[in-house]
Amino acid sequence: MKRRLAVTATLAATLLAAAACGSSSDSSNTPNANASVNGAGKTIKVWLMVDAQGGWPEVVKQANDRFTQATGAQVQVDYQQWQDHLAKLDTTLAGSEVPDVVELGNTEMPKYVFNGAFAPLDKSQFENSGQWLTGLSAPCELDGKTYCVPYYAGARVLLYNTDLFSKAGLSAPKTYDDVVAAAKKLKEKNGSDKQFSAFYMPGKYWYAAMAWVHGSGGDIAKKEGDKWTGTLSEPAAQEGLTKWAELAKNYSSGDPTKDEADQDPVFAQGKTGMLYANGWELGAVQEQPKDPNNPASAKVKTKVNGKVASAPMPGVPSFLGGSDVAVTAKSPNADLAAKWAQIFTDTKSQEGLIAKGALPNATNLLDKAAAVKGNEATAQAAKETWFVPMAPKWSEVESANVLQDMLVSIATGKSTVADATKAADAKINEILNAS
Repeated sequence: MKRRLAVTATLAATLLAAAACGSSSDSSNTPNANASVNGAGKTIKVWLMVDAQGGWPEVVKQANDRFTQATGAQVQVDYQQWQDHLAKLDTTLAGSEVPDVVELGNTEMPKYVFNGAFAPLDKSQFENSGQWLTGLSAPCELDGKTYCVPYYAGARVLLYNTDLFSKAGLSAPKTYDDVVAAAKKLKEKNGSDKQFSAFYMPGKYWYAAMAWVHGSGGDIAKKEGDKWTGTLSEPAAQEGLTKWAELAKNYSSGDPTKDEADQDPVFAQGKTGMLYANGWELGAVQEQPKDPNNPASAKVKTKVNGKVASAPMPGVPSFLGGSDVAVTAKSPNADLAAKWAQIFTDTKSQEGLIAKGALPNATNLLDKAAAVKGNEATAQAAKETWFVPMAPKWSEVESANVLQDMLVSIATGKSTVADATKAADAKINEILNAS
């Protein structure tokens, strides 16, 4: 597969600048994480998403400390917001001052890998690389080279309020029919409260809706020859979306025009029976930042503290989400950047993430994750997962809100499942096959 031309003007500028300094795909320019580099007086710049700031700041600190001890260099971490980080990254990569290391979601990586934004890395220099989770490592691979390193994963599970379940005489659902039956019973007992959700499901929650699609045997898109074709309008996908819509419409009081960004504080209020969430959200719903506008502020216990449990979502495969870290092709400190990525993703760092409820980046560490209280369901869910189409332009489908708009039109009753999926397929075809 040959690297394609940049799809935006900013990335095109990045490629031209990178070419002037030497092609990032040239193995002679591969950063060496094992190089003996005196970093005294130097500072590398790292962009991490805000999840690390609020969820595992200790892991970041210990990795930074070990890096400084090993190299003498310092680390400046800038935390990014999910809603605008790609636009910010595109602009930054087109300039002369770029971060040395960047975190991206695994579904966002292909676009930047295909367009030469990141330097190739020596995979053998990274611990557990032979057992990396495919859902994290596949977006990093192109033409036999590795352009990013798996950081952490998150498998989605069913969270449920044990207090509400106990009062309704319910136990953890074993089948999808059990989920629906539990939602029905919870609504019967608590439905007089208009804010109560037996199963909270906001309309734009596409990671959830697509899990229902895959659970019914459907898919988002498939590649035939050199062409991508949207498949959401096929019968299996429509069946999954119909089941998802029925659950959302009948048992959720969530706003059908909102996404899942605030589902943790919503669940924390104690008026939600069930939630489809990342495994680490088991802790997040029980302890929330004291200052909602500052994820790094002190945590306080919520109304559901000690009243939440998790289980694999029956009948619905989990989306293997997560993040990768990459060294930018224009990094002035490439060897140091690769060393930081090596330390930040090694077993010691992974064990710190596991303790915080995240999944590790490698299969050989899943048993350690399963042994941590609260992680059992997540580790089990990670064994049956789905992933987005591995298309170079997939991130553009996400940024164009194609799936979100489709789901809102279904959840609000504006369009039928058949009409909404047909329109979404047309947009997916247009984006994925654009030259």
